[in-house]
Amino acid sequence: MREAVTGAKRIVVKVGSSSLTTAAGGIDGERVSSLVDALAKLIEDGREVVLVSSGAIAAGLAPLGLRRRPRDLATQQAAASVGQGLLIGHYATSFARFGRTVGQVLLTADDVTRRVHYRNAYRTLRKLLDLHAVPIVNENDTVATDEIRFGDNDRLAALVAALVEADLLVLLSDVDALYTGDPANPESRRIDEVRGEEDLAGVTIGKAGKAGVGTGGMVTKVEAARIATGAGIPVVLTAAPLAAQALAGEPIGTLFHRDLHKPAARLHWLAHATAPRGRLHLDPGAVQAIVVRRKSLLPAGITAVDGSFAAGDPVDLIDATSGVSVARGLCNYDAVELPDLLGRSTRSLGPSHQREVVHRDDLVLL
Repeated sequence: MREAVTGAKRIVVKVGSSSLTTAAGGIDGERVSSLVDALAKLIEDGREVVLVSSGAIAAGLAPLGLRRRPRDLATQQAAASVGQGLLIGHYATSFARFGRTVGQVLLTADDVTRRVHYRNAYRTLRKLLDLHAVPIVNENDTVATDEIRFGDNDRLAALVAALVEADLLVLLSDVDALYTGDPANPESRRIDEVRGEEDLAGVTIGKAGKAGVGTGGMVTKVEAARIATGAGIPVVLTAAPLAAQALAGEPIGTLFHRDLHKPAARLHWLAHATAPRGRLHLDPGAVQAIVVRRKSLLPAGITAVDGSFAAGDPVDLIDATSGVSVARGLCNYDAVELPDLLGRSTRSLGPSHQREVVHRDDLVLL
């Protein structure tokens, strides 16, 4: 039995659209009930469960007479507005069999990339758990624009797991494990455990499946596993029909072991849950100071500024020579203030500008 699973007290479970709905659209009630049976058992055993569920858009296809997932954002939002109510209704009915109440939490990327919203999301989820309700999280597809979308709930689930300080993340899909290639290929080998990047060397990772109702695929699941394990959270990846066995700790699916050197929660948030509002280009000396010596960024090392941002916004720090992002940090100046400061020593700027552009405590290497 997997101790990382059996010892977990707070568990985030993510289930994909293809595991809940048919290819033609519409919710498969039996699949929902089977998943809820497995989750209810965990709760009865005294563990906390947060469910991140895709399926709103897919659930809205059939009622709207749509044959496949729409490509344009407006129709996706319309389908989500119809399907979200149907989806949460199925969960509410199914959990009611066990005397459990569900709470719907709809998030946009803004809710986890802006620090104040991030804290509000945490408080809501924490209070639902304290009240013995089951939080059911989904991306707010009805209002999210292309610019502020997560793109897939795998990443959302990893960020939620870090947000609630989960002990385990379980990613459920239509594939029973991670393979070295296409699972349909007899030469592909199943990977039972991933302890580091070396275990992923030579692995060919596929995109979204043939069902056509989801947006992810193994690429987003592996990336979600990287985010979660980087926050010190182990991850199990397996197929939705195997959820009960996986959650019981049986050695099925793929187990991604957590990183032992977990970063501070604030730095993990900065690295994975923020979208840069601008870019600061650094000369070689500044890159050396940031990457090797772990110093704060001063105006003297900045050669150019891109973007429109305010003090406190996240910005990427770019090696001006290679064009590669080397770090991300919270800028202490507005974008309009910086051009006059570039290349100058803080001593020459006067008392009002003698602060670092990005303090080392607000900076994470990428």
